[in-house]
Amino acid sequence: MISVLHAIILGLVQGITELFPISSLGHSVIIPQLFNWHIQQNGSYYVTFLVGTHFATALVLFAFFWKDWKKIINGIIRSFKAKQIDSNDSYAKIGWLLIVATIPAGILGLLFQDSLSKLFTSAKIAALLLALNGVILFSAERIRKNRQTIPNNILERDKGIARLNWRQAIGIGIFQSASLFPGISRSGSTMAGSLVTGLNNEEAARFSFLLATPIILAASVLKLPDVFSHSYLHMRVAMLVGAICAALAAYLSVAFLIRYFRTKTLTPFAIYCFVAGISLSLYFFLR
Repeated sequence: MISVLHAIILGLVQGITELFPISSLGHSVIIPQLFNWHIQQNGSYYVTFLVGTHFATALVLFAFFWKDWKKIINGIIRSFKAKQIDSNDSYAKIGWLLIVATIPAGILGLLFQDSLSKLFTSAKIAALLLALNGVILFSAERIRKNRQTIPNNILERDKGIARLNWRQAIGIGIFQSASLFPGISRSGSTMAGSLVTGLNNEEAARFSFLLATPIILAASVLKLPDVFSHSYLHMRVAMLVGAICAALAAYLSVAFLIRYFRTKTLTPFAIYCFVAGISLSLYFFLR
């Protein structure tokens, strides 16, 4: 069972850690075991609860970037009508880049969802992967600095994203696929992949937040209908509370991070993930 108090904590944590590059799934696996909550983490109830909080986060992202999504959707429609992507139509190009980058994680998630769900019971693995997530973030920052990427001004930001090619979009999608493992951050891995392609921090964060919406919504469509079955009746209050908390935390997080990544880097998050991951690994292995 997931109590209302558990739902509040997990919802707030999910809304923060989904957008901060520190792994929401990793924290969702670690926290119940760290505090000895009696929750069957690989059960369908818990997985559906997490999908619900992710769905709330995706809705917040969609609303936050609504003006951008209108431009992107209209751009995709224009490309359909013209049967080509105009080289000067940045939003049409971004729309198709998002579609292409979503494919790897979508395919792998469908193929291995049963195997991956078993990892929801292992806080040891999640903690180790959290430390690895820190290494990934450190490495991405080092690559970015070595390439000496020059930040664009705000007007050039979307044009910078639109300059990605299809191979780079697939590469970012493969990076995003790593987040199927609890402990590897979706936003962190996506930003790391984006930085490797030459985007700056602000562009990488923006592309990551846009890319989160379709993949989370797609996963939600597959799992959320379970909530309306009679067997989930006793879980609906906790799910609603968790979703509301996740939505609130997600809004505050994205509003902060959009400003943060204009001038700051992934390094503080890398330090947190590495130190927390190593410390928690030692704790779970020695207790």
